[in-house]
Amino acid sequence: MHAWEAIQKTLDYMESRISENLEIDDLAALAALSPFYYQRLFSRLVKKPVREYIRYRRLAHACEALGNKENRILDVALEWGFGSHEGFTRAFKEAYGMTPEQYRDHPARLNQFTKPDLSLGYTMIDEGVPLISDGLILEINRRTLEQPIMFIGLSGYVPIDGQLPLGEATGVDVPGEVWRKFHERKGSISRLPGGRELGVAFSGDAPKGSFTYFAGAEALPDADPGEFKVWQLPAREYVVFGFEAENFEELVTSALYKALNYSELWLKKHGMTNVLFAPELYYDSTPEASYMELWLPADKQQEG
Repeated sequence: MHAWEAIQKTLDYMESRISENLEIDDLAALAALSPFYYQRLFSRLVKKPVREYIRYRRLAHACEALGNKENRILDVALEWGFGSHEGFTRAFKEAYGMTPEQYRDHPARLNQFTKPDLSLGYTMIDEGVPLISDGLILEINRRTLEQPIMFIGLSGYVPIDGQLPLGEATGVDVPGEVWRKFHERKGSISRLPGGRELGVAFSGDAPKGSFTYFAGAEALPDADPGEFKVWQLPAREYVVFGFEAENFEELVTSALYKALNYSELWLKKHGMTNVLFAPELYYDSTPEASYMELWLPADKQQEG
């Protein structure tokens, strides 16, 4: 068994018993490692100490439970492995900058520490060959866009601290708030019938320590943006990472995190790099699955 497989085995075990009492010695035994080496290897591969990882995964589940206002906050705390209301509140505020009561009174989209799939760091696929891994179906192809595509929507500045890396940061999901505002107003946009929606992070004119995030809809070529912003997907060659998940929430959280991480690894292994932008194109979802694509304007790495 490879080292990453031993750690992944415990990640899967923890997720199925995340609200239970999880002891380091038991997890280490499951991985066939000493407690010392298990914790060292876990921190290296997962980028969080074991206890901290467990706390963040419990908080992720607790956030979902808090969405139902019939659940008492104390009951949510106890159900997901927190010994008291006070301990839960302290952990929640440390992670998200607000109390559970504040979150329930003023719901906001939150970043969560995602359960990783370590196999993605050690599996390389060819173009046009689907990869199936822990609920993610991913396929990579190259496409040449002959004409730019115009999107109309909204943008905002996003502080890098607390937002990146995706799937490893906690706090308010600022790009998610840009999407929320866009969805509230997108009915006023002259959209292309059946067109896609797009989210993209780029530097733009964002202040130091931040980036610009745009959320928009594919628009008619002659559409007047009015008070909205315009972003164009440039004509050029792209490496397209298409992937689907069982539902939209899974698609824009765990699946997106995995696809972004895998795309970075895949480009590096193929001597390519992307330093421009990372457009996310969203397609209409079905009850069976949700699908999106990352269009990465990848170029060969420069020598020297």
